[in-house]
Amino acid sequence: MVLATVADSGLPSQRTVLLKHVDHNGFVFYTNMESRKALEIVANTRVSLLFPWFQLDRQVMIGGIARPLARAEIEEYFVTRPRESQLAAWASQQSRTLESRAVLEKQYAEIQKKFAGLDVSAPDFWGGYRVTPREFEFWQGGENRLHDRFRYLLDESGPDWTVTRLAP
Repeated sequence: MVLATVADSGLPSQRTVLLKHVDHNGFVFYTNMESRKALEIVANTRVSLLFPWFQLDRQVMIGGIARPLARAEIEEYFVTRPRESQLAAWASQQSRTLESRAVLEKQYAEIQKKFAGLDVSAPDFWGGYRVTPREFEFWQGGENRLHDRFRYLLDESGPDWTVTRLAP
């Protein structure tokens, strides 16, 4: 899915993140908590998710609030990751300037040695978020650009959703 956040400067940014879980509480993804996206979420918890299906001429946009996951949930998921991904979480200082690919590979090799023969624990700086939806927009491309758009907006005073059709 595509995750959009907004920096303190007001500049929005997007990136593709791996959706790991969906349930009645929201949409879950994991990340380095010192990454650009995590720092932007700390400053502004309102985010947008986008699921595009270009070949089907469809997309779903979700606006919501991102909240950090509990440490127990983070650690429970981390142990299910491939070992190489666990090591990469330790090796990468996500979103920071990197002198070269060789430096990253060296950091990864050092982490491999550190955890040789050991289980890899979740770093303190690694975590995740659950995005609780407040808005859904379903878009279906249409002939002559007469697209179908439906917006579901959560009523802040209760559990009801208001559904409206939007012009293309």
